[in-house]
Amino acid sequence: MGIERVIGHIEGVPVGTIFHRRVDVQRAHLHQTNQRGISWLVDVDGAKVGDAIVLHGGYADDEDSWELIKYTGASEGKDKDSTGRLLRSQSWSYQDNAALLLSYERKHPIRVIRGYKGDERYSPSNAYRYDGLYEITAVRTTRSKQPAPDGSEVDICQFELRRLPDQNQVQTPVERHVMDVLEELNEEDTREEKFPRSRSMRVRRLIRDTAAAQRIKQLYGGQCQMCGLLLLRPDGTPYCEGAHIRPLGRPHHGPDVEPNILCLCPTCHVRLDIGAVVVDQDRTVIPRADLSGARLLPELAVKDGHGLHADYLKYHRGYWEAQGAVTLG
Repeated sequence: MGIERVIGHIEGVPVGTIFHRRVDVQRAHLHQTNQRGISWLVDVDGAKVGDAIVLHGGYADDEDSWELIKYTGASEGKDKDSTGRLLRSQSWSYQDNAALLLSYERKHPIRVIRGYKGDERYSPSNAYRYDGLYEITAVRTTRSKQPAPDGSEVDICQFELRRLPDQNQVQTPVERHVMDVLEELNEEDTREEKFPRSRSMRVRRLIRDTAAAQRIKQLYGGQCQMCGLLLLRPDGTPYCEGAHIRPLGRPHHGPDVEPNILCLCPTCHVRLDIGAVVVDQDRTVIPRADLSGARLLPELAVKDGHGLHADYLKYHRGYWEAQGAVTLG
């Protein structure tokens, strides 16, 4: 007997939820099966439409850049050899591909679940994560990068997906209203060509303390990765902040994933946001302004299981180096 699912978000499963097994993804009603990449359900008219996909390093032609995804379709039965090469060309008549194609035509949103074998810039560590809603923006038949094991060319059914705006990634009217306010602040920041200004930073931090940020904060027990400070409240519980290295929203479009988040004290969070401190590829902490009396670790503290990715450090460092010198007031 099949589970009941819907198109779009599943009630009670917020974006960013972690699942340690594929079967748990299925039990949460996010996906039809615990094996295939493409999930479908029956629409109101009885037609099969795609409702979810899993990105788990399945095909050589898959491409993931968080906001944009190129996703390879499927074939019935075993369709890959032990090296991951496709055995034969794909067909639009196969029900999984046909279901996603119909969702493209009907403009249905698609739930995206990322697995630990996907792109390391965005994938969770040894788990699966629900990453929200995407829309299919294009479909095509194209030639695979790799031939079949016998050397013959392989045609694939390819889908392009774009992540829906932040307002579509939340599940209550209050959250959507807050995201509208944040979007207005982002537009003002974009016009001034700056990182988020101080007056909007506090709002963002209050709202965007997401599941991913919470996991990083718990991993470090509240201790700042940049200066080592463990700031305690009067009740003895730690206070820290989840800092996105490549900021969320426009113009930076950083992803809300663990490899892009640091556990920092409030002071170091500000230092990061205004470019007073950057981090080199080897994780060396580099002051870019006069920080007389400030305590900084020589190297960013990184624990096993964090999965911090060098691309985000490179982006942050490159952005601020392009801005020139900074002076703290």
